[in-house]
Amino acid sequence: MSETRSPRIWVITGSSTGFGRLLAEEVLNTGDKVVATARKVEQVADLQQKNPDHALALPLDVTNQQQANDAVAATLKRFGRVDVLVNNAGYGVTGAVEEVSDAELEPMYATNVFGLLRVTRAFLPQLRQQRSGHILNLSSIGGLTASPGWGLYQSTKFAVEGLSEALAQELAPLGIRVTIIEPGPFRTDFLGRSGVEAKTRIDDYRNTADNARAYRAEQHGRQPGDPLKAVQAMIQVVGSPNPPLRLLLGAGALKRVRQKLEAWQKEMAAWESVTVGADFPEGT
Repeated sequence: MSETRSPRIWVITGSSTGFGRLLAEEVLNTGDKVVATARKVEQVADLQQKNPDHALALPLDVTNQQQANDAVAATLKRFGRVDVLVNNAGYGVTGAVEEVSDAELEPMYATNVFGLLRVTRAFLPQLRQQRSGHILNLSSIGGLTASPGWGLYQSTKFAVEGLSEALAQELAPLGIRVTIIEPGPFRTDFLGRSGVEAKTRIDDYRNTADNARAYRAEQHGRQPGDPLKAVQAMIQVVGSPNPPLRLLLGAGALKRVRQKLEAWQKEMAAWESVTVGADFPEGT
């Protein structure tokens, strides 16, 4: 007989729609417990109403430090511990690097980067005290490969990649795991309500960055990725005795990363003599 485990306690940011909502529902289906958070708590209140013993709905704007601290306190009061923190809240701004204004850029960084940091730091003391836990940080294929029209959104995900990789090494000796989730295009609201287009349009970018706007309009609701399979993969990762640092999701994401690695290898080989020639001579 297999050993019965205690229910895990999951905290999920951005639980009102998309991956966050679906993940919360699937986690509850497994018998685990969920703290579902959203800026508007009424959008996740039904999860608690339907699952009063296994779900807690909390307001959490990840840009608000006090709300992050309150979420930790409320989680511990209700469930006593945290086993999985899922940093899912985020959104994207479409437009060329030159087109996206500071007013459009800064709130995205406040949510996607500083919000993720804020929530993680709030929960880390408890995870360290437990000497256990698993953090899932939602990145994107855009955190590994950049493309015209998405550069500033992708820069937030490149930041998530770097901080998560370092965090994983810092926390590993403490029994805490970190996994970066890197989806390709999935059939969520990312290209719909969860995205924003830069107000400025510059004609010189019509054939490069402007294609991202057309992609949003044409591909919303037609993305190849199945969100249910994605969140089931996240649950599988948490249950694994050897979870990956990075989990690519979707065949398109895998293809893009392989293409980048191949191109990068060729470029490094072509410029290797210049690269190694930048050092002092050996022995000096």
